[in-house]
Amino acid sequence: MEVTRDVILDLLPVYLAGEASTDTRALVEAYLERDRELARRIRGQWMEGLAKAVPAHLPPDLELHSLRRTRNLLGWLRWLFGLGIAFTSIGLALDIRFARGRLRDIHLLLLDYPRELSVALGLGACCWAAYFGLRRRLRTF
Repeated sequence: MEVTRDVILDLLPVYLAGEASTDTRALVEAYLERDRELARRIRGQWMEGLAKAVPAHLPPDLELHSLRRTRNLLGWLRWLFGLGIAFTSIGLALDIRFARGRLRDIHLLLLDYPRELSVALGLGACCWAAYFGLRRRLRTF
């Protein structure tokens, strides 16, 4: 089986990234020795472009830092969701009364305690705003 230029061009990204197996590297290098024009193009254009595209130095703990940051933000997301539900529920609490097994009255407690429960509703609204803002920030697409 003869290795064509198209096969080598398909293998070049893996070869240039340094992720090719030893057999693949040997195959590409042997072909580049025969095809000097392609070897010149690779060394001229692609190696310079690849060097510019890949950052020269990344911190060794970059992935660990990203993981910890994401876990921390997800923890905040859970807390904001729970507090948003709690404060909203407190602010919209009802007084339900029964008499002799029948429903007698349903009364919104916000009408009796407007200052205290409106604070709870305000805190709930703040938690919900922060929750949806953080959710939007964490979206990846």
